Amino acid sequence: MTEIELRVRIVPSLAEVSAAAWDACAGVGRAATVAAEVQVKGEEDGDNSIPELSTRGQSDNPFVSHAFLSALEQSGSVGPRTGWQPRHLLGEDAGGALLGAAPCYVKSHSRGEYVFDYGWADAFERAGGDYYPKLQVAVPFTPVTGPRLLAAPGPLAQAVRGGLADALVEITSASDLSSAHVTFLPEADWRALGSRGFLQRTDQQFHWENHGYATFDDFLGRLASRKRKTIRRERKEALAAGIEVCWLTGSELTEAVWDAFFAFYMDTGSRKWGRPYLTREFFSRVGETMRDRILLVMAKRAGRWIAGAINFIGGGALYGRNWGAIEHHQFLHFELCYYQAMDFAIAHKLARVEAGAQGEHKLARGYMPATTYSAHFIGNPALRRAVADYLSRERAYVEAAGEELAGYAPFRKDLVEQE
Repeated sequence: MTEIELRVRIVPSLAEVSAAAWDACAGVGRAATVAAEVQVKGEEDGDNSIPELSTRGQSDNPFVSHAFLSALEQSGSVGPRTGWQPRHLLGEDAGGALLGAAPCYVKSHSRGEYVFDYGWADAFERAGGDYYPKLQVAVPFTPVTGPRLLAAPGPLAQAVRGGLADALVEITSASDLSSAHVTFLPEADWRALGSRGFLQRTDQQFHWENHGYATFDDFLGRLASRKRKTIRRERKEALAAGIEVCWLTGSELTEAVWDAFFAFYMDTGSRKWGRPYLTREFFSRVGETMRDRILLVMAKRAGRWIAGAINFIGGGALYGRNWGAIEHHQFLHFELCYYQAMDFAIAHKLARVEAGAQGEHKLARGYMPATTYSAHFIGNPALRRAVADYLSRERAYVEAAGEELAGYAPFRKDLVEQE
C-alpha cells in the first residue's frame, strides 16, 4: 500500500467543497468516463487486474454526486432539524488538494437508514448508555449500494480509503459518539473495513438483471408459463381503467410535473412513515441539476396525473426510489415501479434495475436476491461483543434465506439448468 500524509478535516456542508473535486473522488460524470476509458485501455493492453478496494459496477453512482447530496442539504431535507447533521470528511494532501471524502452525518435517531439498529440502541440505553448521537456514512433515505469512502482514482486511492476509515474510528472515539456506521457499501470495501475491526452486516434486496433482452417479451420467454401469464394479466389490468403511462426526463420535468409527483410522494410517505423525508424543494433542485439522470414514470387518467415513480440513472443501472398515487388501481404499483422500469432498461440497454429495499413480492416478477453490506464500529466493548455475536448469526440467516429464495425464481427450469 502506498503511504501518504492524509490530512482529514470535517466540513458542515457540501457548499464548502468544490463540486468538481468531490465528483472526481466519487467517480461521477467525467471522472467515471475517464476511469472507463482507462479500464478499456487496460483490457486492450492485456491488464485485467482488479483493484483490492474496487468500486467496479458502482462508478458514476448518481447518489454520491455533489448535486444529489447538495440538493438534500439546500432543500432542508437533511440538517439540524431533521436529525441528519452533515459532517462530511475530507481527506487532503499537504497542499490542500482533495484526495478523498466521505458523506457523513451525525444522527440523533436511526430513521431513514434502511439498516435497522433500533434493537442495539434500545439494549445500550437500557444498560445506561447513550447510543445517540452516532456517526452515519451514507446517502440519506437511499438504500442503494455505492461507494462511501470516496477516493480520486490513481495509485493513492487505496491508502486514501484506509485513511478515511481510520479517521472514522478516531472521530468516534474522541467525540461524544457511540458508533460509526457505513451502510450500503460495495462488498470489497466491506471486507476491507472488516479487516480494520469494523463489524460486518449483510441484508438483502431484489434486483432485476437485463440478460441482453431486445423486448419485454424476450424476458417473459424465460419465465415459467404460469408466471408469464400472471405478469401479462397484471400489466393488462393495471391499465384497464384507461390509464396512460408516460416516461418523463430532461426538459419534460417541469414544475407542474413535480407538483403532481410531490402530491403522490406525500400521500404514500405520510401513510408509511408519518412524516415524509424529502421536501418539495428537493425535487425542484434535482430536477434542475440532475434532470438527464432522472426518469419519472407517470400515470395519467382522464387528463390528469394520478400516480408516479421516480428513478435515477447511472452506472449502467436504473434505481427506483419513490412512488405514490392519488387513485388506487390494482397492480398499478407493479406496473409503474417494476415493469415499466424493466421496459426502460431494455430500451436503453441498462444492465439492471434496483427497485429499492426489501420486498419478497419482487421475486415473482423476476427480481432476484442480491446481498447488501454495511460495516459498523462500536466503541463500547460490551455492546460491541453483543452486536458481533448477533451479526454472526444474522449473516448466516441472510445467506441461507437468499439461497432458499433463489430456488423460487420464476424462470423456466430448463433454462436455469442450462446456465
